[in-house]
Amino acid sequence: MDLLTGKDKLLVLALMSGTSGARRALCVFEKQQRYDLKLSLSTFLEMLCQKAISPENLSEPILRPLVCLFPVAFKRNLLSFLRLVNQVLPQTRVVQLLECLSKDPRQDHWVTALIGQLQRDMGSLRDVPLYTASCSQRLKMISERLKDTGRNEGWAKYFTEPKLTSQSGGDVLEKQKKRKSSSMTPDTEVESTQQHKRMKMDMSSVEERLGICPSDKRTIGVSIRGNTLLCEHWMDLMQQFFYLLMGVLFQWDQGSTDVFKVLNECDSAQVELLCGMLNLADTPEETLPKLCSCLLALSPELSYSAASAVIKSLLLGKILCLLEPASRSLVAAVTSLSSQYPRAACHALIRPILQEENLGTQQAELINRLIGDCLEPHYNLLVFQMTFTIVWSESMLSIIHSLLDSKVRSYEKHFSSFIAQLVSQAPQFIKSMKYAKMMLTVLTKYSIHVTASHKPSLSHCLMLNQTFLKKSLQSAFKRITHK
Repeated sequence: MDLLTGKDKLLVLALMSGTSGARRALCVFEKQQRYDLKLSLSTFLEMLCQKAISPENLSEPILRPLVCLFPVAFKRNLLSFLRLVNQVLPQTRVVQLLECLSKDPRQDHWVTALIGQLQRDMGSLRDVPLYTASCSQRLKMISERLKDTGRNEGWAKYFTEPKLTSQSGGDVLEKQKKRKSSSMTPDTEVESTQQHKRMKMDMSSVEERLGICPSDKRTIGVSIRGNTLLCEHWMDLMQQFFYLLMGVLFQWDQGSTDVFKVLNECDSAQVELLCGMLNLADTPEETLPKLCSCLLALSPELSYSAASAVIKSLLLGKILCLLEPASRSLVAAVTSLSSQYPRAACHALIRPILQEENLGTQQAELINRLIGDCLEPHYNLLVFQMTFTIVWSESMLSIIHSLLDSKVRSYEKHFSSFIAQLVSQAPQFIKSMKYAKMMLTVLTKYSIHVTASHKPSLSHCLMLNQTFLKKSLQSAFKRITHK
């Protein structure tokens, strides 16, 4: 499903979720429309009509529409869903899809009936009767018998063979009474057992319902790559996870943590694969606090590699796209996960942000918050070292200034590397107040680390400076010349 966007994948997963797939897909689509009023199904339907290699005969590949490669349950749910949203559908795309399904060599009577119903909804088959000739004859026979009797013996009698004997009629009535009696006095235990079986059937055997066999994995792009553990957990996790994220059917509670336990059972490659399939980057921000609570409640904690994959997939894209101050939900998610998994946050979140060419003030403010409130001194040192090999910008200067203000003792071990970077970046910041303030911090708070080898290069930096702080910088420099 490489051609699918994150929103389209959610629809596909909903449509594959058993007999209630159409209703679940409608819930997902309505929630997506709340966030994007211009959302259209045109691209989704166009993708389903694209040609793909059929896995039936790999020696002689056959191209079929992608929708024909999905299982029958998906096709039924898809057509039922399209009937529910018929008013907002692009008609040309629907006609193209119905043509693809009509040419499907594996015909299903229910799919055929739904195709006819959808065509009727669109006004193309209004003159064609809904029933076949044999069905019409049967209805006439039933109507004749209903007209000639005044008794109310139930509909079941009229769908049996004509000329029922009194014995068979009595049997029918007896069975109806038993059913009626059973329905009026339901056994709670039996009902609970049946419901459990239905849920088990709905949530288990997901690979069979999705139609994912070894040959289909090549077709729809599910690159499991032989990970048996992922094969066992992926389908159930995907289904439950996206329901939680979209707020469909499932509610966030203590039991929601169980959905995330699979992360502790996967290696780093499997976790990255899961995060990609789950499209964590598309998680609504208002859902982040609840999701992070479940992650923080895991016991044992996530490994470094698993935490890195989750943090990067879940938060990095949201932070890089910030054009205004981060929302409370996003800040809470970033700070909570960074406090719990600081090493993973440094490498999977902070490092990619620092390496961005167009680092913005919103991103810098969020990192400054992590430096001041979440990270321990040795992790601040790790972030400080990251700045030695990155081209500085105005936003980067504010981050470095925050790191210097945190006054980590271990900085002295890396002070020479920092001075070298400070000097090399000086020409582009000759009029920068942020750079001048950072220099003043270095010359005052870190004067004890300035050695004779640093003096010439620092003196050159001060000569280039063109801000009103130049005299203050020179005065501070003179006070440490004897060291």
